[in-house]
Amino acid sequence: MVAVTQTKYLVVGAGVHGLSTAYHLALELKSKGLGSGADITVVDKTSVAAGASGIACGVIRNNYYQPAMRELMAHSVDVWESDPKAYSYHPVGYMQISPEVMHADVATIASQQKDIGYDSAFIEGADDCMRYMQGIFHDWQAQNVTSVLHEKRGGYANNRPSMMGLAAKAEAEGVTIRSGVRVTGFETQSGSGGELRRVLTNGQSIDFDYLVVAVGPWVRQFWEWLDLPMNITVVDNYGTSHDDVPMWRFLSLQEGTLGVSPEYLTMNNGMMPPVMHVDTDAPLRSDVDGSLITEEMWGIYYKPDFNFNGVQGGAAPDWIATEPKNVAIDPYGHESPDYVMGPEFARTWCSALAHCQKRFEGMLPHYREEPSGGIGCLAPDSFPVFDSYRENCYVIADSNHGYKMIGVGKLVAEEILGKESRLLQPFRFSRFAEGRLHPESNSPFPWS
Repeated sequence: MVAVTQTKYLVVGAGVHGLSTAYHLALELKSKGLGSGADITVVDKTSVAAGASGIACGVIRNNYYQPAMRELMAHSVDVWESDPKAYSYHPVGYMQISPEVMHADVATIASQQKDIGYDSAFIEGADDCMRYMQGIFHDWQAQNVTSVLHEKRGGYANNRPSMMGLAAKAEAEGVTIRSGVRVTGFETQSGSGGELRRVLTNGQSIDFDYLVVAVGPWVRQFWEWLDLPMNITVVDNYGTSHDDVPMWRFLSLQEGTLGVSPEYLTMNNGMMPPVMHVDTDAPLRSDVDGSLITEEMWGIYYKPDFNFNGVQGGAAPDWIATEPKNVAIDPYGHESPDYVMGPEFARTWCSALAHCQKRFEGMLPHYREEPSGGIGCLAPDSFPVFDSYRENCYVIADSNHGYKMIGVGKLVAEEILGKESRLLQPFRFSRFAEGRLHPESNSPFPWS
């Protein structure tokens, strides 16, 4: 006979979404007199922050062209700001620096941020943008910039420390977190019409009343176990129907660290700068030999980070095969080597840094060859899916927007207890068939 344990609420995944849901659900149960954190168990096949949340760049921003994402991010920034010490959160702000092709998009973001009371400054025109940026960094030299959106809120958080802080808050409310528990499948309740009753694991099986799946890039396997469609019909924003579209796609996150002191990127006033995000259509040339890297639009982000012990950031991701191998995060749960970015990324990213600021010229030898990046698992429109299935299961599929969205867990906890969230409504699975996709921007980043 298989040994079985029991819990009222079972959360699979000890990353940002699983831990945030467990913590906020514990608070909701206690406030409503419906139970406590002792009714909640979180399981993870490895440990807290062992997956995507533990290697996240950690950027916290509201910079989205899509109104639904902007509102959801503003809510999440509120949660980050509620306990910055526990969440290892640094509210330094965020800058979106863009070319003319993105000017109208960013102007829309700025206007709607103003409408929701999100503090930001918007600078327009090449000359005014150059003056503004050189007022922050004396060596600023990026070309083809005609708009700067400077979000005064947001910033970044340290990946593993923030997750350890969130786990500690959950455990303080009585939540049990179990490491080394690998889910291998589900069983349904006999005669219940598909309601789930048990997860099978590499050890004891676990019976539950309600299940939350919050597994980041591993969602494809759980989606299949839930008998959800692996290929779907998508009606795009122009009303055209596309059949047999893969539900999940994978991309390789392009991130790395320059091995210099974080203070190397201080502002003119000696303070730590905002997180920098630069998109441009200016030709990018090698900082080593002047050869052309690309004439296509490109983008990078970067920040000084004492957790990474250097200047850390990344570039637009690369789409990869639907069954990725040999990457840091294997969505099927198999063991695989750490993912180290190749020399082409280092050349491109360091050249892009030098394009933006003179202080980075000749810094390629300081690039650190170490595991970074990972993979993301994205829905057909590259935006999250937050929805309930099989009567008693909630799936949080973040489409690689995950780490910054710490507030999703709070909203999911409220939905589990019967309060439908207006902020989560635009992210239901039904949007694909109903033609309610999020609007597309001109950014080279698929999640913007």
